[in-house]
Amino acid sequence: MKAIIPVAGAGTKLRPHTYTQPKALIPLAGRTILSIIVDQLVEAGIREFVFVVGYLGEKIQHYVEQKYPDLTCHFVQQNSREGTGHAILLTREIVENDEILIVLGDTIVECDLLEVLHAPYSMLGLKKVDDPRNFGVAELDENGNITRVVEKPQIPKSNLALVGIYKIKETNLLFECLQTNITNKVKSHDEFQLTDALECMIENGVRFNGFKVNNWFDCGRKDTLLETNAILLKKYKLANNPVLPYENTIIIPPVSIGEGCNIKNSIIGPNVAVGDNTVVNYSIVKDSIIGSFSNLYEVVLKSSLIGSDANIRGLSQSLNIGDNTEIDLG
Repeated sequence: MKAIIPVAGAGTKLRPHTYTQPKALIPLAGRTILSIIVDQLVEAGIREFVFVVGYLGEKIQHYVEQKYPDLTCHFVQQNSREGTGHAILLTREIVENDEILIVLGDTIVECDLLEVLHAPYSMLGLKKVDDPRNFGVAELDENGNITRVVEKPQIPKSNLALVGIYKIKETNLLFECLQTNITNKVKSHDEFQLTDALECMIENGVRFNGFKVNNWFDCGRKDTLLETNAILLKKYKLANNPVLPYENTIIIPPVSIGEGCNIKNSIIGPNVAVGDNTVVNYSIVKDSIIGSFSNLYEVVLKSSLIGSDANIRGLSQSLNIGDNTEIDLG
C-alpha cells in the first residue's frame, strides 16, 4: 500500500500566506496540515508516500525529509496544474501495481483508517453536506454500493460529498482511465478530475463502497482554518505547560505555544496556536494562529491569521497577514 498526497495547489484562498508558504505547511493546532495527514497514515501502518508537488514544492520536500527521515518518500513534480486526475497520473511509474490510498493535501478527516485499508473493495470517503454542488458527489444503491460519481453537479442527486480520501485496489484500471481521459481531453470544470476517472472505473465494473467519515475539517479559507484550529486544539488537548515561566501572563486553554517563545504581560487564549521563537508583549490574543519568529507588541488580536516573521505594534483588528510582513499602526 502506497499513499499519494497531492500538494501542488497554490492555495489561492489563503492568500497572502500562500505566496511564501505551501498551504499544506500552514500551521494548525501546533502542527501543520501536512503533518496531521501523514501522522494519521503512519499510525495506520503506511510507510511509503508519494507527494505530488508543484508551487513551492521544494519547501514540501525539505519539510518531509527533515520530519520523516524513516519513511520512504517520493516526490513527483506537477509543473502545470491541470487537476487532481493529472496529478495522480504522474505517479504511475512509482505506484506500479500496488494498492493506493489517495488523500488530498488539504483533507483532514477522522475515520477508521484500518477498516478502510483492510476492506476487500475500493473505498471512497463520504460525508453528508448541505450543498453538494461544490464537491464531488456519490450516488449509492440500496446496498450501499456507489453507482455513480460526478464532480460538482448543478443538480445533485445525492447529498454525499467525496471528502478527498480514496482507497483504490484496481490501480491499473485507474491509470488507464486517467490516461484515456487526458488523451481525449475529458475535463470537468476545465480540469482533469480524479472523479471522472473513478466514474470510468465504475462503468467498467469496479465495485466501490462508501465509508462515512466522522469529521471533515476544512482548511481552505481563513475563517474555516481558524475554526478547525480551535476544534483540533480541543481534540489534542494542547494546553500550555503551566510550569513555563511566562512573566505576568495568563494562559487560557486550549493553547499551543511553540519552543523558544518569549511571552510576557499578555493574555493568550483560548484557541490560540503560536509558532516557535515568537515574542508577545503587552498583548491579548484569542482565536488566532500566529506564525514563528513573529513579534507582537501592544496588540489586541482575535480571529487573526498571522504569518511568520511578522511584526505588529499597537492595533485591535481582525487580520490576515502573510509572512515577512511588518506593520506599525501605533
